[in-house]
Amino acid sequence: MTINIKNFLSDKSKMSKMGEFQNLKQIDGLEMSSVSADLYNNGRDDLSFFYFRNGANYATVNTTSSIISESIIWNNSSHKKSIKGLLVNTKNANTFTGKQGKESLDILAKNLSRLLTLRESKSEQGTSETVKIKDLIFASTGVIGEQFPVDKIKDALPNLVEKLKSDHNKLFWLKVASGIMTTDTKPKLAYEEIIIGDELVKICGVAKGSGMIAPNLATMLSFIFTNADINSNLLRSLLKRAVANTFNAITVDSDQSTNDMVAIFSTKAIKIGQNLSLNDKIVHKFELALKKLCLNLAKQIVVDGEGAKKFLTIKIINAKSLGSAKNIAFSIANSPLVKTAVAGEDPNWGRIVMGIGKSGEIIDTKKLKIKLGNFIIVENGKISDSYNEEKLKEYMKWDSIVIEINLKLGNDAFECYTCDFTHDYIDINADYRN
Repeated sequence: MTINIKNFLSDKSKMSKMGEFQNLKQIDGLEMSSVSADLYNNGRDDLSFFYFRNGANYATVNTTSSIISESIIWNNSSHKKSIKGLLVNTKNANTFTGKQGKESLDILAKNLSRLLTLRESKSEQGTSETVKIKDLIFASTGVIGEQFPVDKIKDALPNLVEKLKSDHNKLFWLKVASGIMTTDTKPKLAYEEIIIGDELVKICGVAKGSGMIAPNLATMLSFIFTNADINSNLLRSLLKRAVANTFNAITVDSDQSTNDMVAIFSTKAIKIGQNLSLNDKIVHKFELALKKLCLNLAKQIVVDGEGAKKFLTIKIINAKSLGSAKNIAFSIANSPLVKTAVAGEDPNWGRIVMGIGKSGEIIDTKKLKIKLGNFIIVENGKISDSYNEEKLKEYMKWDSIVIEINLKLGNDAFECYTCDFTHDYIDINADYRN
């Protein structure tokens, strides 16, 4: 296996920090590859493929934007509960591309189907089954409204299929995760494993996302793979529950894109039981591992937010309802004034108060308690007697900041994650298409 060094030229620290990534393991029944279709005109990997020779059960959660990409439209039209492959391209969103974008996917599906069928016919096992067009789904990320580069991608497909490998080590996962990035500064990977009976159940995940991140997924892709045999309907229920407090609990800039998805695939290699339901203990065990993996990936996206220097956790406790807690959390997390204050390491807690107030939720200020880290800022309707500006300034220099809001109005809670706004965010997005 050859690593494309051009994947790392924009960030010299990536290779040196490889030890920070979990050691993802091989998923039986999954083959992967990543190559350059030269969509960026610099030779970096920009096209990735995930192939399931024996098929895979799958489920997705898509962006809730009223404008969606041709890739999502294609996927939604298939109505299949099992697929053979997922093709992912970067640089171009295939959104607002009209007839050209739609027809491009048909061209790619036909070519990929032909190449895979030919590959299977030449395999040692041989096969009589063809890989059908509707066995394939797509994901795209990048610039909206530009003509889809179908010819470049089509020309890269033979190389992409030829490089499919089932032997996945850490380097190979790193290569594939790098191939789906856009403005990300580093790939995002996560791994969990559990023992069910005598079997080792593995869950591997990769993700991309750096800007235009908001609840309901936004410009983010995440692909999760497991060897556990779980049907598509159960996968869908598990994924929706996992996403709720992970990928749907993050925001970078409050903007929501048109493309993106979280998808989970089961290669069915490990049998863990029949007629499983959400109430089964083994399913609960799997769900806990899945949620842990999703939260790991979601936090990696926030840490890598465009231009981000600091990671923020917003905790809302003792709210009157979950909806109220969410509204207040995101009202604070999406505030440019809060995010720039954090970037400037300024403990300007008045901006937090502003964020609470603009949420529209009814607040009893006499009960309100606000903390920055372990420091009480506000309690009993006024600034705390223990308030110390100098200690707070020192705390604001930390890389990870926690804001806790105790409403004292009920028993519900919600936690969301965001990052600061720096001038680098402006620089990245002002020059995004160049």
